[in-house]
Amino acid sequence: MSTATNRTLPTDRLRALARAAASGEEPRPPSHRCELCSEVLPDVHRHLVELPARELACACRACALLFDRATVAGRTGGDRYRAVPELRQRLGPDPLDDVAWSALGVPVRLAFFVRHEGDAPLGEVTAYYPSPLGVVGTAVEPEAWERLARQQPAVERLRPEVTALLVHRDAREHWLVGIDECYRLTARVRHSWTGMTGGDEVWHEIDRFFAELRGDAAPA
Repeated sequence: MSTATNRTLPTDRLRALARAAASGEEPRPPSHRCELCSEVLPDVHRHLVELPARELACACRACALLFDRATVAGRTGGDRYRAVPELRQRLGPDPLDDVAWSALGVPVRLAFFVRHEGDAPLGEVTAYYPSPLGVVGTAVEPEAWERLARQQPAVERLRPEVTALLVHRDAREHWLVGIDECYRLTARVRHSWTGMTGGDEVWHEIDRFFAELRGDAAPA
């Protein structure tokens, strides 16, 4: 049976993202520079995942492309960094039916699924869902994920650690995205959450986030 554990995303990065959501500015580290080569970054820039901490690092395009090529060449096992792809792909109208969703063991309607390297054929998969205190992680049973992959082959393209299946069940939104998009959503949920249940503003903010993914709204 799946067990829920507290697996918080890096708190310093979440604080920066939350401040950016409040100010309408693109989140950047205090140096405003690539964290590998120190080049000054534009407002829109790429990210890397630093392993094994699974923390985001801001990167210039040249450094991100370097790690893109390493991933394509298959040199990922011992890398300290992996490039987060620029990925926003919406899946079909409803690729997860209620039976498939129930089998994944997620107790909420908004979650993202990340593959981690492991012994299972498709790796170890964790479902994460934002909360006002961070991100809660629930281990997904390998058999349930394999059944989902047979129904929706697109999820097999998820790259471990750097891409995610993002699901908003109530709005029937299902996306393959870079993990940095999930960080951005988490920060906005934390920043706008009020009271015990989140309040109306958090759902308005979630709706705005998905509108930005669809291109219906300008990014914050």
